[in-house]
Amino acid sequence: MLNKQQIRFSLDEMGRMFPHAHCELVHSNPFELVIAVALSAQCTDALVNKVTKNLFQKYKTPEDFLSVSLEELQQDIRSIGLYRNKSMNIQKLCRMIIDEYGGEVPRDRDELTKLPGVGRKTANVVVSVAFGVPAIAVDTHVERVSKRLAFCRWKDSVLEVEKTLMKKVPEDEWSITHHRMIFFGRYHCKAQNPKCETCPLLEICREGKKRMRAKA
Repeated sequence: MLNKQQIRFSLDEMGRMFPHAHCELVHSNPFELVIAVALSAQCTDALVNKVTKNLFQKYKTPEDFLSVSLEELQQDIRSIGLYRNKSMNIQKLCRMIIDEYGGEVPRDRDELTKLPGVGRKTANVVVSVAFGVPAIAVDTHVERVSKRLAFCRWKDSVLEVEKTLMKKVPEDEWSITHHRMIFFGRYHCKAQNPKCETCPLLEICREGKKRMRAKA
């Protein structure tokens, strides 16, 4: 496990590499962000953005999503994985937003997780990006980077990874760290062929050192 000095070094280096890291899901309000993040499960942000470009022109409110048949909505997002389940969840969450939250996306994480198709990760993204509440959303990139760098243990669950990061990262850096770790995992410490040979964190990365020894 990394010590405090190594963690600080890691955070600073990721910040240097990706100073402008941000949510890459295109949206103009909290409602669109909820929909976009819900669509992003097991799907790339790039594909989601391609679909939502037209989707958000056609549907601007929860009422709009409920004004069409489930089959029509399925066709609108057909190119996205799990589109049948996601279509059903979108209409269910729209109904819930109208009936229980007065048509507004709830600002509380626990309330957000009550929405169909919205898990803890999605809720953390929404409260952080849309409402400016400090949060760390652990997606596949954040989990991979955290474990490779030994911020946490390999056997830790996603929730355990989140809790560990919340303890080790200053609260006022939670949100930006989340984005920087995503960028670091998406563009540098990739699942396949990570760029260990040019990584500024190699000296403290057990996984990177192991990979470099295997290449030698």
